[in-house]
Amino acid sequence: MNGSVVLLHLAGAVALLLWATRMVRTGVERTYGDRLRRRLRSVMKRPVLAVGFGTAMAIALQSSTAVTLLVGSFVGSGFVSGIAGLMAVRGAEVGSALVVKILSYDLTLLVPLCILAGTTIFMTTERRDWRQNGRILVGIGLLILSLEMTSQATEPLRHSQILPVIVGYLSSDPITAYLLAALITWLFHSSIAGVILLVSFASRGLIQPELGLVMVLGVNLGSSIIAPILTRNAPPETRVVPLGNLMMRGAGSLVILTLFLIFHPPVSLLGSDPVDQIVHAHILFNLIILLAGIPLSGLVLRATEALVNLNAPKAQPQQPLATEEVSALDPSVLDTPSQALANATREVVRVCETVELMLRRIMDLYEKPDPVRIKELAALDDLVDRRHADIKLYLARLATRNLSDYEALRTQELLGACVKLEQVGDIIVRNMLAHAQKKMDRKLEFTDEGWRELSQFHALVLANAHLAFNVLISRDEHTARQLVQEKDRLRDMEKETSQQHFSRLRQGTTRSLETSTIHLDTIRDLKQINSLLASMAYPVLEEQGLLRDTRLKVAQS
Repeated sequence: MNGSVVLLHLAGAVALLLWATRMVRTGVERTYGDRLRRRLRSVMKRPVLAVGFGTAMAIALQSSTAVTLLVGSFVGSGFVSGIAGLMAVRGAEVGSALVVKILSYDLTLLVPLCILAGTTIFMTTERRDWRQNGRILVGIGLLILSLEMTSQATEPLRHSQILPVIVGYLSSDPITAYLLAALITWLFHSSIAGVILLVSFASRGLIQPELGLVMVLGVNLGSSIIAPILTRNAPPETRVVPLGNLMMRGAGSLVILTLFLIFHPPVSLLGSDPVDQIVHAHILFNLIILLAGIPLSGLVLRATEALVNLNAPKAQPQQPLATEEVSALDPSVLDTPSQALANATREVVRVCETVELMLRRIMDLYEKPDPVRIKELAALDDLVDRRHADIKLYLARLATRNLSDYEALRTQELLGACVKLEQVGDIIVRNMLAHAQKKMDRKLEFTDEGWRELSQFHALVLANAHLAFNVLISRDEHTARQLVQEKDRLRDMEKETSQQHFSRLRQGTTRSLETSTIHLDTIRDLKQINSLLASMAYPVLEEQGLLRDTRLKVAQS
């Protein structure tokens, strides 16, 4: 097999590894993302717990960079301290290293099991969370398969005449090897892929463990550069954690490299097998940085804050949530119904985006009430009301034109959707915002169980909002069916949540008694919002003859 074919196979294996990792990460984010984010935000108030949860998040998401970006946004929003953010990222780096250790075992039997189970789950259910769980299983199967492909692709390199020359040069020039590994990892945007590639080379005897250790340090440098580059245009507060991670992990890799080259410690201390030596070196390095980060986090945080504020604007007013936009409702095209409907759809999409922002931010205000943000959220409702009035008038003028049957139905559909969105905004501001204000004024706190229930219920409603907005634009029958089915699931979840809440009331839990009214009213409001959103699927299902008078028909086999 010639060199170009070997490189093609190796590139394909690495590409599959990156794609499989992304499948697992997106599956976890879509199914558990909101719950994980809320749990992370609550846990990160304690730096010690932040380390453990950061580790778990990196294992679940298959990416320490994803955790770094998420934590950086929390610190930038002021929800958690910079110290806790840095410690959570330290835990995430250890978690990412542990993923490599797990993948270094022989997991070939899991390939057919994960792909078969994942495909079966994905193809046999319409429930969104179960389908994403199937996606996760398929991703894990493909991830393990990519490791086998990498090993097979590197096998012909044993007989290469060029590779020993390259390896020999890199062994004699550790700085170049260190920087090359950093560059490759940055290109992959994955430290897991970088270390796995080194493990594959070491398992075939293509590189010596000493060179592998040097390149592992380069991998850690390259991985620490990714998040700062991705957040280079973000607000200064958001950049603190990524840059702090670069300062600790990147500088740490350079310090360890210097010590390694000076003292030449025996690599046999890390294990008897070259694969174990490389994997254990990766884990040991991140544990060392974690332990060093405990006393140094305060110093690193101050240095990073000073660095990001060097070029920051001195006095920029905070951008309000509600901003004026140019309307898409062009009255000059009313005599061309297709264009007018397209314009109205664009404007309704803007209302969807505003309502989604309101729905997302309202739970933040429950957790951390802020008078300024409360006023801004109320201003968003005024924006929704204005757009609703403009769209209603525009569609009323359009209805006087000569419309086809489809255009007339679409006009009514958009008008109905806009009315429902305006009602959702009213519920958020008039009801839920009042609950948040009451919680702030009386200094009330939910129980941990109660807040977890509310967060999960809200996450499901938010996911259904995405489905409703997609149905409005795509008019997809499958998505419409899924949205109505999720309404039934939410009803069952409401019953379970209410039962658990009343159980805590019977036990006499003080915080449950104090927040009982707010808890139950919030569940009721969220359920009402979900019902309004789900009804946006009815025109599509009715057009396809898939609705009974009160219930969704059973799918035909």
